[in-house]
Formats: sequence, C-alpha cells, structure tokens
Amino acid sequence: MKGICPFCEKECNIESIETVEEIKVRGEAFGIETHYLKCKVCDNTFYDPASNHDPLELAYREYRKRRGMMQPEDIKTFRKKYGLSQGELSSILGWGIATLNRYENGALQSQAHEKTLRLAVDPENLLKLLLDPPGALNKEKKERLIKSLQLEGEESFSFQRIFENRFGRYEQSELSGYRKLDLNKLFNAILFFCKNEEGVYKTKLNKLLFYADFKHFKEYVVSITGCRYAHITFGPAPDNYEYYFAALIENKLLTPKEVCFGEDIIGEKFVSAAEPDLSIFGEGELKIMASVKEFFKDFTATQITDYSHEEQGYKETSNGDPISFDYAETLQI
Repeated sequence: MKGICPFCEKECNIESIETVEEIKVRGEAFGIETHYLKCKVCDNTFYDPASNHDPLELAYREYRKRRGMMQPEDIKTFRKKYGLSQGELSSILGWGIATLNRYENGALQSQAHEKTLRLAVDPENLLKLLLDPPGALNKEKKERLIKSLQLEGEESFSFQRIFENRFGRYEQSELSGYRKLDLNKLFNAILFFCKNEEGVYKTKLNKLLFYADFKHFKEYVVSITGCRYAHITFGPAPDNYEYYFAALIENKLLTPKEVCFGEDIIGEKFVSAAEPDLSIFGEGELKIMASVKEFFKDFTATQITDYSHEEQGYKETSNGDPISFDYAETLQI
C-alpha cells in the first residue's frame, strides 16, 4: 500500500508487519501482538497513525488481569452505578481528579490506589467513605446516595446474617488480604488441593491455603480467597477452618478419612469428592495455587508445619493472634 513515511517524509510503498513485542510493566515482561508499518525506502518502522492499537495499553490490561486489578471500564462502571462524576468520586476517595481521570483512560493504577478502589466498591465501605469527607457531594445528592447504599445493604441483610452467624464477619483489610471472603474461591481452592487419591492431611491443607493466599498477596497485592489466618499450635491456619471443612463435607464435596498411627493417635485426611471449578480463578491465582501445590508435594504434615513455624508472621505472633498479610513480604517461598 502507499503512504507517507514520517521518517523520510516521502510517499512510498508501506509494508504491514505483525509481530509479538516484549513489553515490560513494573519489571514483568508481556508478549503483546503488535502491528507496525515499514517504509520500503528507508526501512524504518512506525506505528500506524490510523490504528487504535496501543501495545502499552494492552500490556497494562494484561498486567491488571493477571493480578485481578480493576480495569478502566470497571472503574467507570463503579462510578456511574452511583451517578458520581469524576470530581465527586475523586473527592470521596481523597484523590485528585486528574488521578482518577488517568486511571479511567488507561493509566496503570498504583498498588495503594488499587486497594482503595477494591475497598470502595463494597457498598458498606463506600458509605463509610461518603460520610467522612464533608464537601465531597452537595447535600441533596449525598442524602440520596446514602439512602441508596443503605437500601442496597438491607436487600442482602438476611443472607449476611446467615453468613455471619456461621462463618463470622470481618471487613476487607490487611488481615484478609484486602479482599472480602469469597467462599466460592475458598471452597474450590480446598477441592483443588485435596484432588488426589491419597488425600491431604488437615494440618497440611491449612498450610497450603495459607501459602497460596500469602504468596498471591506477595506478588499481586491481594489475596485469592479473602480468608483470614491465625496463629495456632500447628502453624498458620484459616480462621474458623473447621466450619469451612464441615460445610464441604455436609454437602458431600469433601470426604474425610481417618488415618490411624497407633492405638491412641488418629489423623484426618480429606479427599475431593467433586471436581474443583477452576474457571472462577484468574490466571495468576491458578499459577500461584499450582506452584504452592508443587512446592510442597513431597512435604509431610510435620515437615510443612515445621517449615511454617519459621515464617516471620508466625514467629512474631502468639497463639490465637491473626496474621497480617503485611508479613507476605517475608514469605519463604
């Protein structure tokens, strides 16, 4: 085809080239399909000015996807759901309007701002933020939004009460890896780790869940399941873990097996009675879960317990204490 080369400024034959370019985002490389034009006179390559194809934007999108971060359209949808302008939402979040504008137009958000966004999309948290800055909205709009958020909370009240009575209640924070407890992901992660004929000891399963969530947080700044973890005698374990296992057994998704080590010593193994639904996990989440399962595949329950006792988050807490995801930075794996 014919075109004007921006380098030699001549009208000449232009060749279209499709290739895969390696683009690094925050130190991580991504192979992005890229479209170039090449001048047949001076051999220089350049982007097609008429194309909307932006390799850097695609790399950003892939980066967010791997880490479960909000995409620009997710931020816009969240803002428009409550009828907020960029200026209003920026004020509620304590940001400058230029920052939110950049994120909605494709700029890559910082890890700290991603945490804020993840917290804000929860109606209960947004209501708290809304009540904090006095000048974010005019009085009429503020009252209307408060009523809307309160109504949204009331609609899920019955479910929340049942949920809280059985599994407990807590907010997104550094103790949950800045994610709300996702029972669907937690239950399917358990099935994933217990998917083998021999089964997995309960003690080891607790550590596998801990390492999967903490390693994902270490790499992606958010946990997989939103589960909280506590310091117990045999190492880190999900808070209320007995309830989670009991729910799966009750629904015939998990099969318990007793293992006798002697007259008075009995251990408990779990075997998946159903296939885990892996479609609910992101690429990065599956990668972390698989790497944790592979790393500890030959560890006995005693060995993984001893290994977990060396974690800084375990050493610096006492029996019954919650273990903050801030300790993920020092994780041994």
